[in-house]
Amino acid sequence: MNSTGSTHVSAESALSSLWKSVGLPRAALSMIRFPGVEPVLPSSFAVGTAAQSSIGAAALMAAELWALRTGKRQQVCVDMRHAAVEFRSERYLRVDGVPLLEAVDKIAGLYRCGQDGWVRIHAGFPHHRDRILALLRCAHDRQAVQTALAAWQPEAFETAAAESGAVATALRSFEQWDGHPQGQAVSRLPLISIERIGDAPPESLPPGERPLSDVRVLDLTHVIAGPVCGRTLAVHGADVLLVTAAHRPAMYPLVIDTGRGKLSTSIDLRNAAGQQTFTDLLREADVIVQGYRPGSLQNKGFGPDAAARIRPGIVYVSLSAYGQAGPWAARRGFDSLVQTASGFNVAEAHAAGADKPKVLPAQVLDHASGYFMAFGAMVGLHRRALEGGSWHVQVALASTGHWLRSLGRVDKGWACHDPHADEIGDLLEESDSGFGRLTAVQHAAQLSETPAKWMRPAVPLGTHAAAWPARS
Repeated sequence: MNSTGSTHVSAESALSSLWKSVGLPRAALSMIRFPGVEPVLPSSFAVGTAAQSSIGAAALMAAELWALRTGKRQQVCVDMRHAAVEFRSERYLRVDGVPLLEAVDKIAGLYRCGQDGWVRIHAGFPHHRDRILALLRCAHDRQAVQTALAAWQPEAFETAAAESGAVATALRSFEQWDGHPQGQAVSRLPLISIERIGDAPPESLPPGERPLSDVRVLDLTHVIAGPVCGRTLAVHGADVLLVTAAHRPAMYPLVIDTGRGKLSTSIDLRNAAGQQTFTDLLREADVIVQGYRPGSLQNKGFGPDAAARIRPGIVYVSLSAYGQAGPWAARRGFDSLVQTASGFNVAEAHAAGADKPKVLPAQVLDHASGYFMAFGAMVGLHRRALEGGSWHVQVALASTGHWLRSLGRVDKGWACHDPHADEIGDLLEESDSGFGRLTAVQHAAQLSETPAKWMRPAVPLGTHAAAWPARS
């Protein structure tokens, strides 16, 4: 509890619980500081604490890997205001001084549905938009969608959308989500699952001056959570190779913001040549991070067990929307939809006295999940170094939401000022890139001996050859 009377846990407590849950040395916890107090963003949830503790987990784990290399510990500091701003890093991105605002499709968003319900539609990619329109049999027009939804009940529409490959969710309260079979399944899952999936001899980290120097990461992710994971590993020195393909849709403001520190190549995993190229890269990788729809990468021959056979000692990190168990385990999803389905939009509306559902002030589930993925990847590397084995790390947006709820609520959080871009200049940095001069949020974690920094600029997708750089 803090001095304002808010009933939320501290970042120190949140990190300590996570640290202990995966069996890490408790001595490291004395090496981190968390200055700042809630609220830092307008929300009834402890968003600043979530940002601070998840970024802190990844940073302290990087310091732990550096200690494994050198035998020396270092101080880590994560300021709450800075961490919260980094949780919205895509909002503050500028290229040559111009804000990059992602065009939102006109039918995306929240709608009344049936008698007294609500649904949220995701139409960020053309194929998702087209499937929604086909399901509703209506024109590409917001009013046409609203008219068509009047004939549906929310959960029936949600189910039909999922069965058609579209992405939409019905609005629920926390009570409704807790009674739902998927909500119950999520409540039983760990925040981060780390499972040994194969045998391999212990493997020390490659020589290097930074926590992840010469660690090779294959990044098969898009949008926010997975790309944040790769960006975080890169800020601590990893060679991160983003793998995309021409046929896969992309949101370029997110590509730019999360592409800092990464190489980028194009490989079509639908054909034999692409699969062979990827196999060759995998044989020399240390970590693979993937956010494909559950089962999709496995169907291409690159699921966790197959990857462990190709590259014994691999640390395989998987992201899903709703977790690895329950009736929605294979369902597509995005942060905004998981917020809607699992009760956050109702809870925020009640706290703010609003008469319609209200979103969190950042893509909190995405960003926190990204840092948890990076944390899990580094725990896997730590275990591989000490005991060997191949490891599978699993993180889910819905599990992160369950964790966010566990942090408690912030009294009068909605009265907090919402920081504008011109008020956070002290948290921004400028750099050259393949797109122009970037102004972007600096990494919030400060490490005393190995400062966090991105050594490579953001570049257009597919800029580099499908090959690893030479080890230093």
